[in-house]
Amino acid sequence: MKRIEHRKSDHIDVTLKEKVVPDYDYWADVHLVHRALPEVDMKDIDTSVTLFGKRLELPLVVTAITGGFPLAEKVNRNLAEACAKMGAGLGVGSQRPAIEHGDDGTYSLVKEYDVPLVIGNVGAPQLVRQGSERPFTVEDVERAMEAVGADIMAVHLNFLQEVVQPGGDVNAKGCLESIRALAKEMPCMVKETGAGISREMAMLLKGTGIRGMDVSGVGGTSFAAVEMYRAREQEDSSASALGRTFFEWGIPAPAAIIEADVGLEIIASGGVDDGLRMAKGISLGANAAGCARALLAEAMESSERVIEKMRIMQAEFKATMFLTGCKSVEELQQRRVIVSGRTADWLSAGDV
Repeated sequence: MKRIEHRKSDHIDVTLKEKVVPDYDYWADVHLVHRALPEVDMKDIDTSVTLFGKRLELPLVVTAITGGFPLAEKVNRNLAEACAKMGAGLGVGSQRPAIEHGDDGTYSLVKEYDVPLVIGNVGAPQLVRQGSERPFTVEDVERAMEAVGADIMAVHLNFLQEVVQPGGDVNAKGCLESIRALAKEMPCMVKETGAGISREMAMLLKGTGIRGMDVSGVGGTSFAAVEMYRAREQEDSSASALGRTFFEWGIPAPAAIIEADVGLEIIASGGVDDGLRMAKGISLGANAAGCARALLAEAMESSERVIEKMRIMQAEFKATMFLTGCKSVEELQQRRVIVSGRTADWLSAGDV
């Protein structure tokens, strides 16, 4: 197994077996106001949205999980089948292995299913030179996009992971201009990977011509934690210490949604593991919600298990809409939200 394939296999194993989420639950700081008399017939509630020009029956995107090694085929096939049946979006894992070594079928299989929104994936670190490694070109990314039939290409921002990971790609100079170059040639978005996006960064990214952002703030999988466990296994005390120190580094997921609201489409992710949190994210300003770890165990089993979990999330989301008196997702976006706790403290702190 190639080094990058082994690393991706490790990520799946660690995420399933170890504690990789923060102790504090930022989503518990977000409260929707109960409507004692909803004045809505439950059967009239419409959970559909349009995201990046594509209609989703459920405002959910299964965000990038994996690809590029044998086990990924099972995971991606189960996710693709489930998303097609549920009318949800699907983001593939980092396509770096496919660009560097050729598509092994674990990515392109998503084209076999009628998924309403497919999001490709390339890392921002790979868009600039890292040591002796050549940067990916626009043509490389275009081929990756075509390989999965993507409607939009996500550029993931995983520098927290890279700085903890031994031998990580830590040159970030020039990434903004590289994203701008991609956005001129194809529909693009950016995706954080667990540390969130600030208002200042959102404004800079908006200027590149991207169409949206997956904010992925603190609350879900911490890749600093994932790399910490990998470092411990490899007896790398320095990387392990870095991972422990930066375990909870970043912007709380609910706060990141508000911070990133600069007029682009937003996917709310970072610990979204049920329908109530989906609704909270959308009420804060997102167009749809995103999750990954919440469906990973099910994706390891079967598409039926993924569908079962997604149906529960849909029922929870619809119940939240009913209890707030909303017939449409657009109405939910207008409902009053109360933010308390550490998230409120974070938002009110201002510049230090």
